[in-house]
Amino acid sequence: MTTNLKLSVVDQSPVRKGGTARDAVLETVELARVAERLGYQRYWVAEHHNVANFAGTTPEVLIGQIAANTSSIRVGSGGVMLSHYSPFKVAETFRLLETFFPGRIDLGLGRAPGSDQLTAAVLSHPRSRIDVRYYPDQVRDLVGFLNDDVDPEHPFASVRAGPGEFTSPDVWLLGSRADSAQMAAEMGLPFSFAHFFGLAVEQGPMIAQMYREQFKPSKYLFEPKVNIGLQVLCAETEEEAQRLASSRNVARVKSVQGMREALPPVDEALTYQFRPDERGYINQLQEHYIDGDPQQVREKIEAVADMYKTDDVGIVTICYAFEDRVRSYELVAEAFGLEGSNQ
Repeated sequence: MTTNLKLSVVDQSPVRKGGTARDAVLETVELARVAERLGYQRYWVAEHHNVANFAGTTPEVLIGQIAANTSSIRVGSGGVMLSHYSPFKVAETFRLLETFFPGRIDLGLGRAPGSDQLTAAVLSHPRSRIDVRYYPDQVRDLVGFLNDDVDPEHPFASVRAGPGEFTSPDVWLLGSRADSAQMAAEMGLPFSFAHFFGLAVEQGPMIAQMYREQFKPSKYLFEPKVNIGLQVLCAETEEEAQRLASSRNVARVKSVQGMREALPPVDEALTYQFRPDERGYINQLQEHYIDGDPQQVREKIEAVADMYKTDDVGIVTICYAFEDRVRSYELVAEAFGLEGSNQ
């Protein structure tokens, strides 16, 4: 299973202290160029709102910029938070992206708000928020609009999402719970499990297996397809990786406490005094994070991929300095012998 892993990038466009959101999104585009050169297969960007630590509010805009500045790597959302939006509008947006960049666009869909509840309400205002119970119907409508395959009995069956002269984007369902996996299996869609969240991931391999067992082939996908997203930080030595990870760890502690601040520099993060409960929280997360030197990182990624029985891995890397993030992806590419990593 781990002989030929397909590696991809999942980028949350992190903002660092002393930097700007503009820096973060320009670095996202630059990192995508690096990832393509190194041989990564996909580049997915996230959606977050009203937070200071992540700049990616509008993945479809970033996707267009990334695809225009690269030539072959697949580019997509990880993901669009569909509960905020009209499936028809999302379908038109991604059909237009696919028209510009045929065969290169992925549409990853999530159900979480990507924000706090007040911000979620603002995203819908002045309309009422869409009840999460309608999420499966939203996904069905979206897939139908993307593929000109809306149920003839649907009240909007006569409406066509344009432009769509070319192929449709690949649709993925993203999640960290069993219900998302069950929905992906029922609809015959690929499933991406957010292992990088770092919480309750012990159930992840079981959820992936349940998805496979319940999968129903569809016109979009004939057999189950599982991707896992992992939190990875690779450096020349384990000690250096742990040092660089301090910025991410402090930011994560503050985030869970409602303080979504920009990433602190390493020297500042190293002086942070964790309370016992904060230290316990970070220790719990670090059991599932993959930080280390290239050999350690490769072995751990392969081990997790084996647990999930997949060869499809997305890598999230959060650290303060952009050059350290680039170097982490370079070292991982070299460790796995990705085509292009030795150029």
